[in-house]
Amino acid sequence: MSVLSPLADRVRPADFDGIVGQRHLFGPDGILRRMVSKGVIPSMIFFGPPGCGKTTAASIIAARCGKTLHRLNATTASLGDIRDVAKDTGTMMGIGGVLLYLDEIQYFNKKQQQSLLEYLEDGRITLIASTTENPYYYIYDALLSRCSVFEFRHVDAADIEERLRTVAAKEYPDAVVEEDAFRMLAEAGGGDVRRALTMLEAAVGAAEDEDGAVRVDRELVRQLTPSVSQSSFDRDGDVHYDLLSGLQKSIRGSDPDAAVFYLARLLEGGDLISPCRRLMVIASEDVGPAYPMAPVIVRACVEAARELGLPEARIPLANAAVILATAPKSNSAYMAYAAAESEIHAGRGAEIPVHLRSPQFRGYKYPHDYPGHWVEQQYLPDDLMGKRFYEFGENKTEQAAKQYFERIKGEKKP
Repeated sequence: MSVLSPLADRVRPADFDGIVGQRHLFGPDGILRRMVSKGVIPSMIFFGPPGCGKTTAASIIAARCGKTLHRLNATTASLGDIRDVAKDTGTMMGIGGVLLYLDEIQYFNKKQQQSLLEYLEDGRITLIASTTENPYYYIYDALLSRCSVFEFRHVDAADIEERLRTVAAKEYPDAVVEEDAFRMLAEAGGGDVRRALTMLEAAVGAAEDEDGAVRVDRELVRQLTPSVSQSSFDRDGDVHYDLLSGLQKSIRGSDPDAAVFYLARLLEGGDLISPCRRLMVIASEDVGPAYPMAPVIVRACVEAARELGLPEARIPLANAAVILATAPKSNSAYMAYAAAESEIHAGRGAEIPVHLRSPQFRGYKYPHDYPGHWVEQQYLPDDLMGKRFYEFGENKTEQAAKQYFERIKGEKKP
């Protein structure tokens, strides 16, 4: 009995027009399309999320340029596999050239990546490597410098839906797929065409026959759709850290809508700990002295979230995100520390003034014994005298503190 290959493989496009999305690369004026049409096939690195067409593009390029295509996956391939591919370059199979498609190249160590260099330099092998991670972090510089890097992007749900309709009409002509079902499948794919096609295949397979017809409706798709998003399960990957960065920068930029969106992306991906930690950092780094109660409030929200767990944890954390996004902002304390840190790393401030040391040293003036609970005396080390690390922010709270300073010290501090 023959085994039917997965739907996503059966309907894999054979030309650039069939690639879903990636118009910046393969559209009528796409840069990769133009290069291939002119016979320019350099070694390349494709990076982007899963299911966005990287493998398909490599297959089409190999067919268009007349090269023998070899496929390896870096999770299982060895140096011996690379050498076996290189052997083909001296056979009839390699007359038109050899194109090696190496998937998940980030799993190759430095030595394995270096083994590719000699074959790329003398032109025996044209490499197309793909990765879901940032290549500038995971790929050896010498190899990276010999390749052109192209970014593949998440595919829009509208483009995925159009592809699903075309595939369903061809592969499942007797199935009835409701309008809402197509839309739900496309959205559930999360930018991954292969995932959406796999879900369509599962939905048709799970649909019950009704008078000889197979019907895929909204409820069936809902049962096949996970309750959490796939977008941030890879907690060591770039997307996860991009989401955390998006959360912090949105709060720093006083955009509560974007802040709640990125928080939801993280929580719907099943990650509770990372956003809790990041929100506590933001409270002190970006809000800081402008709203001194922010760290206290966020800490309470975080403790409530951890006690509740998901899904209820989203409520106190959304509260924290909105409070931080709409609060006045100041990074003055953060910048003061950074300025002090730079002096320490420069080797200054090693000697603490004698009168500030342990009680046996005389000369310390107790501020509470003086009017306004302040008295002039030296606190910084001698080589840092006159240095100013903290500058008052322009917010109401810090300006009130500045007025207090000016009043008790009888001076105007800039």
